[in-house]
Formats: sequence, C-alpha cells, structure tokens
Amino acid sequence: MPNPNPIGIFDSGVGGISVFKEIRLLMPGENILYYADSAHCPYGTQPPESIRRRTIKITKFLINAGAKIIVAACNTASIAGLDYLRQEFQIPIVGMEPAIKPAAQITSNGKVGVLATGVTINGDRFNSLLTRFACDIEVINVPCAGLVEQVEMGLLDTPETAALLRKYLSPLIKCGVDTVVLGCTHYPFLRPLVESIMGPGVKVIDTGCAVAKRVHQVLQEEDLLANRAPEYATENFYTSGSASYVRQVIKNLWDQPNITVEYIEL
Repeated sequence: MPNPNPIGIFDSGVGGISVFKEIRLLMPGENILYYADSAHCPYGTQPPESIRRRTIKITKFLINAGAKIIVAACNTASIAGLDYLRQEFQIPIVGMEPAIKPAAQITSNGKVGVLATGVTINGDRFNSLLTRFACDIEVINVPCAGLVEQVEMGLLDTPETAALLRKYLSPLIKCGVDTVVLGCTHYPFLRPLVESIMGPGVKVIDTGCAVAKRVHQVLQEEDLLANRAPEYATENFYTSGSASYVRQVIKNLWDQPNITVEYIEL
C-alpha cells in the first residue's frame, strides 16, 4: 500500500541539497522535508558527541513531522552519529560515506585523493572504509577547513574559494592522483572548480546519486513508496539559521525560485 508520508533529510547546512536534488530527480512523486542546521554549521570542527546530540534532536523533529525515512545527508554526521541514530530510532535511516569503494574500483594508477572534514577523516567508519576497500591503493586524505562555509554563503565561484581549493588540491596534484572523492555533501557544488583545477584526466566522484538509489531501494523494500503524481509532490525546508538567508542560498543551489524556509530551532 502506498505511503504518502515524506522523506526526511538533514544536513549541517545547505550541503545536503546536493543529495536532496538526486532524491527529487529519482523520486519526483515523494514529499520531502529538509532541515538545514545552519546555526550549528559546520559540523566538521565540532566534537563527535556534540554532533550526535544535534542529529538526535533533528531526527526527532523530522519523525514528529511525519518522516517515514531519515536521510543523514552529511558525511560528518553519518561518521559521528549514524550508529547512534539507528540505535535510538526504529524507522529506516540512510547515511553518507565517502566514495572510497567506487574510487578504488575506477582508479587507474592506484592513487586516490579524498577531500573531507576532519571529523570524517578521523572517524572509525571512514577508517573502516579504507581497511575494507583501499588496502591496495594509496589514499591521500585532505581535511578542508573553510570550504563548507564558502558553500553556506553561496560563494561557489569566487577567487577566495578557488584559492582554498588550490591549497587543498595541491598535495593531490603533487601525488599524481587520478581520482578525487568529494567526501562532504557541500563539495559537489564546487565540482566545476575542482575539475578545472585538477584537469581533464582526473575523475571526480561523490555519493549523492548512490544514496538516492539506496533510499529508493529501502522505500521499495519496506513498501513505503508514495503513489503520487509529481505535480502534487511538496518540499518543506527548515533551518536553525536565518530563514531568509538560507532560502536565498537554497534557491540558488537548487535553481528553484518559489521555495519557503521556516526557522525552527531545536
């Protein structure tokens, strides 16, 4: 039987819109709730226990709003808190992880670079990915302080953003990587700059599309898919930050003019 309840998505800020867009593309008939925890962004500089507290509060809010599945559209939150969320809540929860496995499969020279937050790179879940899938390749991890903030401000193609990226991509260029993993949901919005700096011979990958497919698979297996015409599907956006500011950034990232964002502090 179709389930009309919405998909709940959250991120430390607007970065999860990169995942939201893939989910909307794959499932045009689903209602979606999105919570941007912009007042507490970035997560990548915070202790894991603080991130876990925030993710539990946000997940409770989304479930109380009717969410039938939760998508932690944030690599840092997934690394720090996904196991805790699954222990705390009974509904399906899908998280993010950097694309180490596909990168290991597609690299030609065995050299892969990972751009991510410090919490992600130092997390047990990330190290488990390296142990399971990257034993035979060289992985160069680069913590990228400041990139999330650039995306949060909508500064995707500015000299300052380009300078930051050149700084973080420099060790990857020196090592000769042929594959770059975007290990934060904010970073796909910087893909054109990354590709321009790295050059045409380097593959740049993220997991947004794979996560959308996983969400669809879970909904299908649990008989939770909605049977709704796309024109009747809705999106509701919430934030702990400035609603007007977040609305403008989401509008630009999603290229949709008619959206509303409600301020909800948790």
